[in-house]
Amino acid sequence: MTIPYPRIPPDIIRIGPFAIRWYGVMYVVGYVVGVAVARRRVRRGVVPFDEAAVDALVGYLLIGMLVGARLVYVLVYGRAEYAAHPLEAFAVWRGGLSFHGAVLGMVAACAIFARRRRIPFWTVADTLALAGTPGLFFGRIGNFINAELYGRPTTVPWAMVFPTDPARVPRHPSQLYEAVSEGIVLFLALCFLERAALRGGWYRPGLLAGAFLIGYGVLRFLIEFTRQPDVQLGFVLGPFSMGQVLCTLMVIAGMIVLAVVYRRQTGRLE
Repeated sequence: MTIPYPRIPPDIIRIGPFAIRWYGVMYVVGYVVGVAVARRRVRRGVVPFDEAAVDALVGYLLIGMLVGARLVYVLVYGRAEYAAHPLEAFAVWRGGLSFHGAVLGMVAACAIFARRRRIPFWTVADTLALAGTPGLFFGRIGNFINAELYGRPTTVPWAMVFPTDPARVPRHPSQLYEAVSEGIVLFLALCFLERAALRGGWYRPGLLAGAFLIGYGVLRFLIEFTRQPDVQLGFVLGPFSMGQVLCTLMVIAGMIVLAVVYRRQTGRLE
């Protein structure tokens, strides 16, 4: 028993070589929602910068995201392919981005932005953690519409046969699992954590950044058991995929972040 895949055309509209695709629209929507979340955080007085700084930060993040996502994908997921054809590493339009690389790139962008604006890094990182989470939801919905990054074969009643799957077997709709868990559950958990910490007086800048790394790492690690491993890598450490290895590093990094920020004895924003 399966649920029919909805077969949404990836192009919303196409005129000759010009096309508006659902995947791109999902990222635009995620951007709009993320900016709104960041601005609301500014209006609440949680961060020591204004709404104009949010617009400037977005530019830094876009560059950091693209560079980091592509660089990690080339070095980790497609090293052999790009070693044989190095110029292909610059063909971003053909796909091939790593979320973990995007995180690294955006962290670097936050550091550069904070230094240039003389804004404390951890307050910027917390804003990114909260505002960037809705983008994960819309991005995974875009993956689902493209019928890419689908799950492993399964017999669950909500399995789907994806049109891009050469085997044409029922699979987990793992894109939807990730959209709900990483984009909705994690966002709500971070909102609750921030409000509870502010009310209780135990908020520290860096709390949301560390919690995001741990939360995303744990959720993605678990969902990877239903996701088809990357064909060029397969399983890299026993039954574990490269995504799970990187998620483990994210959880460790998140724990280190929380340990560092909570060594401070003061509760002031810094």
